Amino acid sequence: MDAAGVDAVFVSDDREANTAVKIPERVLRRDQARLEEVERRRNVKESQTVTEENSDIFMSTFNAEKAALDEMVSSCDHGDRDKALKTLEEATVKIQQLQKFLNDSIMFLTQYKLRQAQASMQELQSSLAERREAFLPKKKFAFRSKNTSKQPAMNREPTKKSVSDVGGTVVVDASIPVDQCGFSNVDNQVLIKQAEEIQQQDVLLSHLTNCKVRLYGCPSTLHIKNVRNCEILCGPVSSSVFVDQCSDSILVFPCQQLRTHNTTATQIYLHVTSRAIVEDCHGVRFAPFTWTYPGIHDHFKVSGLDPDRNNWTLVDDFNWLAAGTPSPNWTVIPETERMSNWDSVGPASQES
Repeated sequence: MDAAGVDAVFVSDDREANTAVKIPERVLRRDQARLEEVERRRNVKESQTVTEENSDIFMSTFNAEKAALDEMVSSCDHGDRDKALKTLEEATVKIQQLQKFLNDSIMFLTQYKLRQAQASMQELQSSLAERREAFLPKKKFAFRSKNTSKQPAMNREPTKKSVSDVGGTVVVDASIPVDQCGFSNVDNQVLIKQAEEIQQQDVLLSHLTNCKVRLYGCPSTLHIKNVRNCEILCGPVSSSVFVDQCSDSILVFPCQQLRTHNTTATQIYLHVTSRAIVEDCHGVRFAPFTWTYPGIHDHFKVSGLDPDRNNWTLVDDFNWLAAGTPSPNWTVIPETERMSNWDSVGPASQES
C-alpha cells in the first residue's frame, strides 16, 4: 500500500500542466531529516570552532600572565626585604586572579589543557611559597624528649593549644612535620587551624580517628588520607581535594575539583566549580555545601572559586561506565536528612 504523500504538478515549457505526481510521505520525512542533520552538523562545527577559539585565547592569555608572574616573583631582591614582601603580596593577589580566570574557563578547556594550566598554577604557588619563606624569619628548632615522643597520642601532653577547653574537649595542634600544614596520627581530638596558619598552603589530614577538624582558611590543596569516623570542615580550597581511604566520615568543603578513592560510607557536603570524581568507592553520599564562618566570603575571593557556581551533582564514577544508568556507588542525600547546623567546636579567628 502506498503511503500518503503530496501531489506535485509538473509544468512544461509551453505552460501546459502534465499529470500530477504524488511524492510519498516517507520521502518527505527522509528529506526533512537530512536537512535537519545538515543543520545540526553545521551548528556543532560552529560550536567547536568557538570553543577552540576560546581555548586558544585562554591559553595565550594564561601563559602571558604566568610568564609575567614568574618574572615578578623571581625579581624579589634579598637586599630590600620590605620591597620584596610587598611585591610578593602583589603577586599573591595576581595569582588568585589567575586562578579565578582558570576556574571560569574550565567549561571550554580540554582535559589536557586543563591539566597543563593546573600544573602551572601549582608551580606558581610553590615558587611564591618558597620566595616568601626565604624572606620570613626562620623558626626556632628544639629537640624533643625521647620519652615524651614515645607516649601514646591520647596520653601525650599537647605542646600547643589553639583553644584551651571547648565543651570539655581539649583542642590541640597535633604533631606533624615542620614543613607540612595539617594533622596526622591523632585519635579522639578536636583539631583547629586558623586562616593565618593555612595561608594558601597544601594541607594534609592523615591517620585520624574519631576527630572533629575545623580549617578556618583557604588551602591551596587538601589531602585527606586514612581517616575513620571523622567530621572534617574546611574553607574554600583553591584547586583540588584528594580523598583516599576514608570511611564513616562527614566531609564539608568548597573546591575546584574533588577526587575520591577507596572511600566508603561517607557523606560529602560539597561546593565544586568543575566536577567530582569517585573511584573504587561505595556508599558515598553527596549534598550541597552548607557551612559558614566569619571571613568565609573573603576566603572565597582569595581561592578564586565562584560561590554562585556549584556542580555538586556532577559526579563521575570511573568504575561505572553504563551510560544512562545511575552509578550504585554514590547517591544524593535526601533534603530531609541533610545537615545545616554544625557543632561549634572552636571560634574562627577574625584575622584573614
